[in-house]
Amino acid sequence: MRIFFLTLVVLQLAGCSAEVGSEKWCTNLNEKSKGEWTVNEATDYAKHCVFK
Repeated sequence: MRIFFLTLVVLQLAGCSAEVGSEKWCTNLNEKSKGEWTVNEATDYAKHCVFK
């Protein structure tokens, strides 16, 4: 039963994230310190927010 609830919570939290490449995602990443970006985030930012 615990596994079920844990899975449910994880799925709900994942559903709240902005879609990569969306305007909200680009705004959220702009507000985040660039030192905290992952390599994948930096690549996706360049691809979707800079070179649209």
